[in-house]
Amino acid sequence: MNGLSDLGKILILCGIVMIVVGIVFAFMHKVPYLGRLPGDIYIQKKNFTFYFPLATSIVISIILSLIFWLFFRK
Repeated sequence: MNGLSDLGKILILCGIVMIVVGIVFAFMHKVPYLGRLPGDIYIQKKNFTFYFPLATSIVISIILSLIFWLFFRK
């Protein structure tokens, strides 16, 4: 029965993560500087635009790592 209990916890956590991601996407345009942090790569030429949110990806990774660490620590 322990396996089903673990599966239930994982499904609940996935649901919470999906809700949080949905809320973030809904209000992303209201968060200043998200996607325009120093360290984000943005190159615009005449007929070419390249954008890679490097610093934003690192910040989001750190935040998610902390959240998962809080939920899965023993």
